[in-house]
Amino acid sequence: MLKKTLATIALAVLAVFTVPAAANAAGYVPNSNITISGNQVAGSIIVIDFSGASFTAGENISFSVSGAGVVTLSNFKSATATLVKPASSTGAASLNVTLPADATGSYTTTATGLTSGSVGTATITVKAADAGATSADSSAGGLASTGYNAPVLLIWAAAGALLLGVALVVVLSFVRRRRLAA
Repeated sequence: MLKKTLATIALAVLAVFTVPAAANAAGYVPNSNITISGNQVAGSIIVIDFSGASFTAGENISFSVSGAGVVTLSNFKSATATLVKPASSTGAASLNVTLPADATGSYTTTATGLTSGSVGTATITVKAADAGATSADSSAGGLASTGYNAPVLLIWAAAGALLLGVALVVVLSFVRRRRLAA
């Protein structure tokens, strides 16, 4: 019985320490670090900025844009364009996207740090030419917050308290069995 209890505790400890590491494998650039500027109409140039500390300083960043039609990144035209360029010394990056003259729908831009693994996404939604030229909404794009945003220290403290509780239950049941056996 003691072996089963110890095996269960060992599995619980492994689960507590390995699951958070797997869940935090890739870093994500928060929406607040991404700004989209320019008129989101066909044929215009859109600038997507990733503010400092979005990526590791000087690391290469792979940018990709996908959507309907042919987009231009720097001098590269393609239906799904990809470009690699380095981040600044502060970890910031910027990308110019030229929308095609017949652009419609939305274009998804993904920036991936090739060293840090940090991923940032932004969506450009093309407006009709007669909708008026307005500046892009800075909250456009990015990943939705779908998790619990607690500090890591709080999570580890809760896991430690849980482990202490399990250890207390095991010790008390062991002592109780010893008293009953005696």
